[in-house]
Amino acid sequence: MSTPLSSAAILAASELGKQVSFNGETLTILRSATLSLFEGESVAIVGASGSGKSTLLSLLAGLDYPSQGEIALFGHRLSGLSEDERAVLRRDKIGFVFQNFQLMPQLTALENVMLPLELAGRRDARDAARSMLERVGLGHRLKHYPKHLSGGEQQRVALARAFVIQPKLLFADEPTGNLDPTTGRQIIDLLFKLNEEEGTALVLVTHDTELASRCDAIYRLIDGKLSGAGR
Repeated sequence: MSTPLSSAAILAASELGKQVSFNGETLTILRSATLSLFEGESVAIVGASGSGKSTLLSLLAGLDYPSQGEIALFGHRLSGLSEDERAVLRRDKIGFVFQNFQLMPQLTALENVMLPLELAGRRDARDAARSMLERVGLGHRLKHYPKHLSGGEQQRVALARAFVIQPKLLFADEPTGNLDPTTGRQIIDLLFKLNEEEGTALVLVTHDTELASRCDAIYRLIDGKLSGAGR
């Protein structure tokens, strides 16, 4: 029996499944995934490479459609929203941090962080972006382009961009995957520090069980099946 979607949850998913066609065959990537996340909570989704973690994150964020099941964000069932309505929900309430940073190469650090604010029509975009970059230790790098920044610095810009909109929910997909261990630890410490200060709910996708243990709950994804939560 499907778990009811909680109206009190920031994120609620019930019995999610995802299949795709490949060379005339149907491949099952995800089956019967159920989870919920409440304000200020953090959960980790742990699994080996290719286990379906990124697919699950895309579904939870409304970037892709499940083959079965239902997802609700902030009380809105995604199946009942248009693409434009989903985009507005993400723009106003959700932040993203990715393994490969996904910065705009033609924009400076400051302009990258300003971008989501400008899309939202914020008149204080420049001041807010500058303040956020100062919080992540890059106040001296405002005019630098991504190619002139180290991997750790690029991920700090990505964190600043994610948090500058003061999101209610943050999705982080292998945020230290392209960083050396020392830089990775610094980025994770900063991520959890900002998350605590802002009271943001966090979904962290990782293969690192030590990193996952810093979250309130852990879900494990094995052969498309999600189990947990708990340490």
